[in-house]
Amino acid sequence: MTVLDNGTQGPSAAPALAFYGKMLTFSRLQFGTDDLSVIEAQLAATLSGKSSNIPVLIDSEVEQDLSALVELLWSWGLQPIGVVTGLLDAQARELRLAIFPADGKRIERILPSKKPATQRQQVTADQPAESSTASTASSPEGNAATDSTATTETTLADVAAETLVSAEQITSLIYDQMLRSGQSLNHVGGDLILTNSVNSGAEAITDNSLHVYGRAQGRLVAGATGDKDARIFCQAFNPSLVSVAGTYCLRDNLPEHVIDKPVQVRFVEGEGLVFTVMDDV
Repeated sequence: MTVLDNGTQGPSAAPALAFYGKMLTFSRLQFGTDDLSVIEAQLAATLSGKSSNIPVLIDSEVEQDLSALVELLWSWGLQPIGVVTGLLDAQARELRLAIFPADGKRIERILPSKKPATQRQQVTADQPAESSTASTASSPEGNAATDSTATTETTLADVAAETLVSAEQITSLIYDQMLRSGQSLNHVGGDLILTNSVNSGAEAITDNSLHVYGRAQGRLVAGATGDKDARIFCQAFNPSLVSVAGTYCLRDNLPEHVIDKPVQVRFVEGEGLVFTVMDDV
């Protein structure tokens, strides 16, 4: 679990290393051929120039000379950052490119062979954040057979609290304070439960399901690593952005009848995000 705040601190208080999550949009290039001349011809017909600097994911249905393909994409102003898992995984590792999960697949955490000792981590509610854009988590639950039998809930206090972490448990987090504008609450490995409100300009993100019992504004993200079974439950629904399993909807596109109502949001294959007023269930 990570809480970020856009406040400032002196250089002496800055950590040497900090992980931050951000929700970014990437273009996904799907390839049905390994003929680089054909690919380049289509790039020439599609792109207006060679200075777009667009980050892209490579998704190929056929084997590729990945090194040559990456060089070709860079020459056209595209920035390949990784591949969708599949035929190119081995080459991607050699080139130190990221390997992203396929649609609907979660990033699996590998559990150690020996049962680890339970450890406590100190969590501070006012750490500096570099951006107010939505963040994504990257390490959801591990072995499903083990995780389905163990669920633990923990509570975050006002300024600092202790989170109980175990590699063999799904850990839901209960957050009792209001999430203020500029704060980002990011939880990995279980449901995120907010008993207070999410203000406009704040964000709540989890790789599982998200529950908000106060007024839900800001950015709400569930299934951040691709879990299409994740859901969002809100008592008063009025977010600037809502996302489940990478499919998102902005405030201007929300159905008017769900605004400020108790709402459930889920992803349905072929339909996208489905909004249900829970009074009507």
